[in-house]
Amino acid sequence: MAIATVNPTTGESIKDFAPLTDAELAAKVALGDRTFDSYRHSSLEQRSGWLHRVADRLEQDCAALAHLAVLEMGKPIAAAQAEIQKCVMVCRFYADHAAEFLADEIVKTDASQSFVRPQPLGIVLAVMPWNFPYWQVFRFAAPALMAGNVALLKHASNVPQVALRLEQLFREGGFPEGAFQTLLIGGDRVAALVGDDRIRAATLTGSEAAGISLASACGRHLKKTVLELGGSDPLIVCPSAEISQAAAVAVTARMLNNGQSCIAAKRFIAVGETVAAELERAIARDFAALVVGDPMNPATQLGPLATPQILADLETQVAAAIAAGGRLVVGGDRAALLERLPPALRSGHFYPPTLLADLPQDTTIAREEFFGPVALLFQVATLDRAIALANDTPFGLGASVWTQDAAEIDRCVAGIEAGAVFVNGMVKSDPRLPFGGIKRSGYGRELARQGLLEFVNLKTVWIA
Repeated sequence: MAIATVNPTTGESIKDFAPLTDAELAAKVALGDRTFDSYRHSSLEQRSGWLHRVADRLEQDCAALAHLAVLEMGKPIAAAQAEIQKCVMVCRFYADHAAEFLADEIVKTDASQSFVRPQPLGIVLAVMPWNFPYWQVFRFAAPALMAGNVALLKHASNVPQVALRLEQLFREGGFPEGAFQTLLIGGDRVAALVGDDRIRAATLTGSEAAGISLASACGRHLKKTVLELGGSDPLIVCPSAEISQAAAVAVTARMLNNGQSCIAAKRFIAVGETVAAELERAIARDFAALVVGDPMNPATQLGPLATPQILADLETQVAAAIAAGGRLVVGGDRAALLERLPPALRSGHFYPPTLLADLPQDTTIAREEFFGPVALLFQVATLDRAIALANDTPFGLGASVWTQDAAEIDRCVAGIEAGAVFVNGMVKSDPRLPFGGIKRSGYGRELARQGLLEFVNLKTVWIA
């Protein structure tokens, strides 16, 4: 697999990188193993200081780091800067709270002392995606490093410069050489890497196929995994909701990161004809008004998709949805969008904000994840039917519910099959709350105390 920076805004190839040789890869694993032997004995105060210094570097270099993300994967520059600031937050959160999370848990038994002590596992391999090229890495690395583990990062092959810069950031913060290393390798080499006894666990954020591949490899070697995979999150709007507010958040949520977010609201479910009509008008109006263009321009609200394959897949899905009976409300015409763009951008991977309505709910395409600026609008008669439709997908990452009725809130929280339910707000990750999914959205949790404890040995100690 090619490891290269290709600017999705213009289609221009910027820089190619040679993958690590087998000898270079072996040396990195050996360095990580040697580093763990000493790093595991570093104090929490040392690790906290290093992580705070990484946060300082992120703040100081925010503009340059954001620019690099835009160059490699195309998100709007304001969104890239916000992503860097979120990384600062997660670093400071774990730097300040890891000691509390890693304290012995005292348990009263018939022993004179008995407790549970979290201890690090060793090298953790992280296979990370391009869509949030900094945040996805930091939300794994900050807790893993504070717990005393060391990390090997196999980043997405279309963000190699971000991947290399990440390793530099941890070294600049003071972490020992080998505590965090980037591996420039293709995905086809991950399974063999997992077989190395020195790698104790692995985590992946990405597609179902990638998750299945990693989990299968780890299963053969009996290694712990955490997976955060795709999502087709519902956004349910009830008649009691502030519908204009729900519509505005729906637009923001769907277009987040150029529509390329696992936790974006992708299926809008309106309870009742009146709600559906109002939602459709508001969302169609706002979709049509979005500024599409150069993501380096601060005025741009929607940039290009990250790769030609993602663009091709999205176009195929939209055509399939229309063929299955979906009604095109707005968007869907890429040729018309390109005509409105400056000539320099017409080779970019742009797709217009698109809303599809009336798609038959029992079709296969209605259950798929659309990874781009395309939303599906469904109308149902009752809240029970809305919950059933929300659950009628292989995924279970997040859900958003809009209602002012306490009983409806209780029914949604109890009935929706997802790792998170947000009421009258947009689904988002937060270092203070555990994050993850169920069903084909993966397993395990990141963030909060729960995320830190995923990659530790919870050692039981009993003293007579």
